[in-house]
Amino acid sequence: MVSLTTPLAERLRPRTLDDYVGQEKLLGPNGPLRRAILQNTVPSIILWGPPGVGKTTLALLIAEVTKRQFYNLSAISSGVKELREILSRPSGLFPPILFIDEIHRYNKGQQDALLGAVEKGKITLIGATTENPSFEINSALLSRCQVYILEAFGQDELTALIQRALEKDEWLKSKHISFESYDALFRISGGDGRKLLNLLELVVLGKGEVPEIVITDEYVTEVAQQNIARYDKSGEQHYDIISAFIKSLRGSDPNGAVYWMARMIVAGEDPAFIARRMLIMASEDIGNANPTAVIMANACMQAVNVIGYPECRIILSQVAIYLATSPKSNASYVAIDDALAVAKNTAHLPVPLHLRNAPTKLMKQIGYGKDYKYSHDFPHNFTVQDFLPDEIKGTKFYEPGLNAKEEELRKKLRQWWGDWYKY
Repeated sequence: MVSLTTPLAERLRPRTLDDYVGQEKLLGPNGPLRRAILQNTVPSIILWGPPGVGKTTLALLIAEVTKRQFYNLSAISSGVKELREILSRPSGLFPPILFIDEIHRYNKGQQDALLGAVEKGKITLIGATTENPSFEINSALLSRCQVYILEAFGQDELTALIQRALEKDEWLKSKHISFESYDALFRISGGDGRKLLNLLELVVLGKGEVPEIVITDEYVTEVAQQNIARYDKSGEQHYDIISAFIKSLRGSDPNGAVYWMARMIVAGEDPAFIARRMLIMASEDIGNANPTAVIMANACMQAVNVIGYPECRIILSQVAIYLATSPKSNASYVAIDDALAVAKNTAHLPVPLHLRNAPTKLMKQIGYGKDYKYSHDFPHNFTVQDFLPDEIKGTKFYEPGLNAKEEELRKKLRQWWGDWYKY
């Protein structure tokens, strides 16, 4: 009698490399990771991929095939104390495998605690993450690990998982199951193999003890209760969708913008996060082409904090459409980045004496503030004078964008500065 207290996905966890579904580029006959496993030369690695593609399973298989000690930690519930306890244990001929699920949740101090052991080969680290390692794993640890990208399951892999379940699981083998379609199973699982198998189990359980089970898309949807949006607020999909949202705003497509915003709202995203990203975009991509954009976005951020869902969706939508349909300019963004690049290489340059304050008599005697021209003493509150060190005199960082507002600014700058900055 099969115990159904263990979920189907766990009952079907592969025990050999040949049973592992997917990731052919890495684990196929000529895959680099397969060769490393079979030769017992697996380095410390980071497995990066969406949920349910077999990161934990792969770590367990590596330990099984290489006959290594296996330690399993979750970054959610463990810290430096648990790490040090494991690292203090003696190892055998080959270093033990330390698997850390959701390694991106470790802070810098916790990640640093792994460095020495990884570098000296005391352990073989296998970290699993749904986040981009470049952003979430510190560079020192990342440089000591090989990153392998695990891809979401496509229809072929998901179909193979279903067929394997029907053929291998003792409980499912005892049933006579047929499918009108796999579409709903695929759609609701969203490429997550674990979710697919556990949903399949729920669907079959829902049919009760009947001799013939026919599974339809309608029934799968009913059992699942609703088609949950494939969006993980703490995972890679989170960054993909916010990226699509910002690119739609930047690309002046209000339809794309409200769609991707709706995807975030359906998934329960914090409205303050959406508003905050719009405020950044309003300056980065619109700037002085429409200075009101920053004011609108800032007002939106304040409003959503006061109102919350569901009403704040209207304000979010209004501002997203306003930003999408505004003229665009990244001139301010380019200006500060260009200035930062120059500043890094010219940090040794002194502030010109005429731009320095002279609060003491000695400072005045040595020339602080001498020849500074107070703008308000001149017609139209302006006079030409140097505001940069001599070595970079005349360097232009701000180039007005090609839009109505900034063309007006260009005319003013030409009027003020003439050929000084060549606007």
